[in-house]
Order: sequence, then structure tokens, then C-alpha cells
Amino acid sequence: MTLDLSTIVGLVVGWGSLVIALFIESSGNISSVLMFLQLSAFFIVFGGTLGATIISYPWPVFKNILTILKQAFIYKEMNPSNVIQTLVGFASKARREGLLGLEDEIANVDDAFLKKGVQLVVDGTDIELVRSILETDLSFLETRHKMGEGMFTTLGGFAPTLGIIGTVMGLVNALAQIETAAKVAHAIAVAFIATFYGISFANLIFLPIANKLKAKTAEEVLIREVMIEGILSISAGDNPRIVEEKLKAFLSPKEQETKAAEATAGASGGGATGA
Repeated sequence: MTLDLSTIVGLVVGWGSLVIALFIESSGNISSVLMFLQLSAFFIVFGGTLGATIISYPWPVFKNILTILKQAFIYKEMNPSNVIQTLVGFASKARREGLLGLEDEIANVDDAFLKKGVQLVVDGTDIELVRSILETDLSFLETRHKMGEGMFTTLGGFAPTLGIIGTVMGLVNALAQIETAAKVAHAIAVAFIATFYGISFANLIFLPIANKLKAKTAEEVLIREVMIEGILSISAGDNPRIVEEKLKAFLSPKEQETKAAEATAGASGGGATGA
């Protein structure tokens, strides 16, 4: 696992663009830029949004928010082609040595979901029961992940509203202390910073992270579906070539072309060696 550069680069580009725009709008006047650093507005928006989200979710779910957030910054390579290659290898071995021959392979499997599925097959579990167990596991995985995605979507929904609340509070305070037109204008400008915070947090942090988590869930679900189909095919005793053709349907057209090209190159290499 490595850092997910797209998350980090996206945050830097998004917030960096805002800061650059502020400098341009203020003609490089530092004091005008620093005016956007309003602690009261930050607490209203961030604290209020956090509080509203805590109310929205059970505590056992919300307390994992930092663990969920970490997933947006970690890149875990999940390559369907590699999974297909592994499953086709298992199918070949099962074809030669029987399902019990896969017992030695289980220790080398890193993925807990795949290991569980292969173990069920080796144990002689009925194919429909294997399907039921694995699909139930997948269903609960999706439910857990959607809870995390939903949490950040909720944060992104509340943030702009809390920004408006902060702006209303600032406007009320400004109008209650009318002394000079200049002071009122300044107070009104400061009041709108809460709205700026709310919209910025929602669209440059919370909602993008929710979308990133959603994309990662879709990727992981695809991998799990490939595993389920492969495990069921192995359990049914399908020919390794049939297993490969079944699983290739999960790949994009470009990935299918790449895999076909690799297979052709491998066959040519093998033929040349044999010659």
C-alpha cells in the first residue's frame, strides 16, 4: 500500500488555487488575504458540521471516521488481471490434482476473502452454499463501505448550511453595532467568510473524499465479484480455459486486449523456445 497521490494532488491544487485567487483579488495585499482567516467562522462551520454528523450516525460508526478518512489517502493496488491469473492457476491445479490439491495454495493467499472462498471449496462445501456465504460477505462489505461514504456526504451536505448560519449570525452582529458605513461594510464582508468556509469545505474536502471512497468501493466490489465467479467455477470443475474466459468478462475492453496480447506473446515465446 502506498499514498494515493490523486487525493493529495487534488487537495493541493484545489486549495492552492483558492489561495492564489485570493492573492490576485487582493492585489497581493497580505492583510486582505488574512482577513479570510476567521476563527469564529471556522468553529461555526467545522464544529457545527461535525456535531450535526455525530447526531446523524451511531457512535460506534462515527468513531471510525479517521480510519475511514485514511482510506482516501492510501492506494491499495487491486488488479483484476492478477486475480484472474491466480484463479486460473488454481483451476489448473484443481484439474490436475483435485480440489484437495489447493490446500497447499491457501497459505500463500494474502486476501482474506479469497482464502475463505478457496478453503470452503477445499472443504467440499456445496457450491450454492459457497455462493451464499461469499455473496453475504460481499453484501456486508458494501454496507460498511457505504456507511463511510455516507458520512462524508453528510459532512458535505451540512457544511454549506452551517456556513449560511454563520453568515446570518455575523450579519445580525454587524447590524446591531451600526456606527459608520465603513465599519458595517467590513463587518458584512467578514460575515460572509462563514459561507465561504462552508462551501469550500464541502466541495474541496468532504464531497471529493466521499466520491473517492465510493470509487474505491466499486473497485473492491468488482475484484470480489471476480473472485466469487472464479471460486464457483473451480468448485464446479470447469476447464481452466473456460474459467479464464468467464472472468475476462469483468475486464474492460482495453484490459481484455492487453491480456490477449500478453497471452499471444507468451505463446509465441513458448513456440520459439520449443523450436
